[in-house]
Amino acid sequence: MQTSPIQYLAPVGRILLSLIFLASAAGKITDWQQPTQMMSDRGLPAVNVLLSVAVALEIIGGVSVLLGLYARFGALALLAFLIPVSVIMHNFWALEEGPERMGEMINFMKNVSIMGGATMVLALGAGPCSIDSMMKPRLKPAAPS
Repeated sequence: MQTSPIQYLAPVGRILLSLIFLASAAGKITDWQQPTQMMSDRGLPAVNVLLSVAVALEIIGGVSVLLGLYARFGALALLAFLIPVSVIMHNFWALEEGPERMGEMINFMKNVSIMGGATMVLALGAGPCSIDSMMKPRLKPAAPS
């Protein structure tokens, strides 16, 4: 297999994709009250349970994608977090015209874009510079006859 400098962009992309989730999870952990209040304001039940699941998905998915370790599973965890959060917490279509609607639309579209990155990791895997790649069995060249 021939190597190319372009393959080193895969870990850069994984780092960039995972940073928002790891930073978000850390923010939720350090200030638990703020996201619970936001979720309560949206009328969500069992806020502490849902927030715990959200933080777990962000950490598991973020670390998995970051390291390229079971990256497809990690991308799926990130999608499992993003889809309901986008629809429930950033439902701009339910708001009147104005700055609040625009802010929610921007956050919704940001999440849709991030879903695109997670979907690419789900479809293509972590890339050649990853733990997943190192764990794959290598094909050995055929013995000369």
